[in-house]
Amino acid sequence: MSNMPATPLGEKRTLRLQWAPAAAPRIRRELVQDLLAREVTPEVIDEAEIVVSELVANAIRHARPLADGAIRIHWKVKNNVVEVEVSDGGGPTVPRPAPPAMWAPGGRGLRIVRSLAHEWGVIDDPNGRTVWASLGGPSRRRSH
Repeated sequence: MSNMPATPLGEKRTLRLQWAPAAAPRIRRELVQDLLAREVTPEVIDEAEIVVSELVANAIRHARPLADGAIRIHWKVKNNVVEVEVSDGGGPTVPRPAPPAMWAPGGRGLRIVRSLAHEWGVIDDPNGRTVWASLGGPSRRRSH
């Protein structure tokens, strides 16, 4: 039993961490602890942990930090649906799944995200880019 206060369903969480590969383990840990406290099903927690790991790794590898030198991770939970967002300062390429290559050392991140997420997408804005994914069910966002 943890000492964390009970989190009301529907509440959102945001983490801003210094831009560095070392941010990934802390992000995963915080997300998993929060989802456990909300009693999200184990399968959705596992999927959310994998997806956030891939999105953070892609951001660190291919993009720039936000203007304040951070990476931002935001998530919300409602009815066992977890929606995660990873925001960075944008980069030279548009995030998309790489074509399958038998021996490629990388490029699988967004294919993994696509295989686990119910939906996912990319939002560009003047300050950077956000890649989001919905796990355990459809997103409540409108894509039009």
